[in-house]
Amino acid sequence: MQEKASAMKKRWFVAGFALALLAAGAAAVRFSAPVQAALASRMIDRHMGENRDRLMTDDALRVVICGSGSPLPDPNAAESCVAVIAGGRIILSDVGSGSMRNLVSWPLPIGRVGDVLLTHFHSDHIADLPIANMQSWVDGRSAPLRVWGGPGVEAVVDGYNLAFAQDSSYRSGHHGEVLMPMRLAAMEARLVARADGAPLSGLEQAVIVDDGALKITAFAVEHPPVSPAYGYRIDYRGRSVTISGDTHATASVAEAAAGSDVLIHEAIDAPMVAELAEAAQRHGRDRLAKVLDDIQTYHATPADAREAGVAAGVRLVILTHLVPPIPPALGDTLRLRGLATRDPELRVARDGMVIELPIGSSDVHVGAVRR
Repeated sequence: MQEKASAMKKRWFVAGFALALLAAGAAAVRFSAPVQAALASRMIDRHMGENRDRLMTDDALRVVICGSGSPLPDPNAAESCVAVIAGGRIILSDVGSGSMRNLVSWPLPIGRVGDVLLTHFHSDHIADLPIANMQSWVDGRSAPLRVWGGPGVEAVVDGYNLAFAQDSSYRSGHHGEVLMPMRLAAMEARLVARADGAPLSGLEQAVIVDDGALKITAFAVEHPPVSPAYGYRIDYRGRSVTISGDTHATASVAEAAAGSDVLIHEAIDAPMVAELAEAAQRHGRDRLAKVLDDIQTYHATPADAREAGVAAGVRLVILTHLVPPIPPALGDTLRLRGLATRDPELRVARDGMVIELPIGSSDVHVGAVRR
């Protein structure tokens, strides 16, 4: 019996040793310079040859979440950004920090970004604006980037144009005027306001684009003391998406979103933020506690977002601008706790989420960017 056990141990030892040798040999081959170079070449070719137009086909209105986070640092989410793809165009609603890093890493033709719709001028909604301008210019944008927003948009655009003027001149000088013409380097501000120049307010709306197929409507929301604060509705060939921007619960969102297929609405987990504020206070972090207390007064909750969706009659509500940051595996459950599952469907946004609304159909498909 002992001899049999000893033989068995020897066989296992020999087998293990052989496997170790094979693994070491495979590692040596894999990490040798020629193999590394071949792997790198293959990856480069695959990346350069990927189809960047697969989300651009004109058979659907598509929405891509390029930033689902907030100013609170979140390793899983960039700051606020929604990309709407319609008629071969990419329209961005806000461009918070990190959102352009997402967009340029995905298979999308960034040169087709022609319009940015700013909901308001908080830093987490405008920080990547000059990056959106530069990247779309490099990728072949054919006209100056149009930046829409309420009163104050001119100062934001002019300030960024001035700050990045030298960067633009370097790039044009390096790559040449033919490839990167300076006439396309500066952004153009487009004011969204009442006839007297004042911000939209209450239930006021303004159609800013209408070419017969694509229609973009701005509407006022409430985010005091921030003014202007807008949301946007985008209609394309019978399908539509409404984006709330930052707001507390307000009737204007449901009014503007009435009949939309999808409502993308900000959401703050107020009980958890309150708990964070109390913990910060206990540990002497008074400044953070004050900020966490304050932000509860001008943001909507998941329940508020759901009620807006019910009132508007939408099929799907996507919660975004997520506060506080929570790992997705836990956060989705926590944010939706206590909410009924009846219509409309409620989902938590993630960077890379794709909502597809086929033309000529009432279907709503939710997926993710394929890298």
